[in-house]
Amino acid sequence: MPRTTDGRLGRVGLLAWFLAAGSAGVSAQEYHVDREGENRVTFRSRASIEEFEGVTDRVDGYVLLDGERLTPETGGDDTGFYLEVDLASLDTGIGLRDRHMRDNYLEVRDHPYASYEGRIVATEVVGDGRFAVSSRGKLSIHGVTREVEVPCEVEARGEGYRARCDFQVLLSDHDIEIPSVMFLKLANEIRLEVEFTVLPATPER
Repeated sequence: MPRTTDGRLGRVGLLAWFLAAGSAGVSAQEYHVDREGENRVTFRSRASIEEFEGVTDRVDGYVLLDGERLTPETGGDDTGFYLEVDLASLDTGIGLRDRHMRDNYLEVRDHPYASYEGRIVATEVVGDGRFAVSSRGKLSIHGVTREVEVPCEVEARGEGYRARCDFQVLLSDHDIEIPSVMFLKLANEIRLEVEFTVLPATPER
């Protein structure tokens, strides 16, 4: 996905894809991740003798709906999203562990970002302004892409939405070596929690 000079993901590629999907004539709404909002990605590792987590707030991306707002009918080929996480900014609270994880295992110099791109599959209203959203797409980590399905809890907040997604990833599915050095013992199965806010797209956002 192309980037602008300020590091913002460029719009052109995703919008072109959306239009090519046959969405001309549909009243669509584009939302951008609010980079000044409380965005957070957390990975949790529970190895046999050690448990720790890493966090980053460097999340960016877009969501395209097939209407102006989420409804029970939202979903299908007329929707789309692209989310991206800066892996070089992951922080586990221990500098040495961070460096080894970034340099020797995630290899962020070659693979600086993880991304998830796909479509909304289904939307269910679960409360006042709250939705259970099912998504399906391609998760890319460490240069390896896998098809995944990710459930998210979404809450309407003003003009935008707050989303929380929780799912499991196997490091071996993305050709990431499982480290076992004293200060970095990772489990193969990693729990990912992604929280972010999106707002309607504007020329400034």
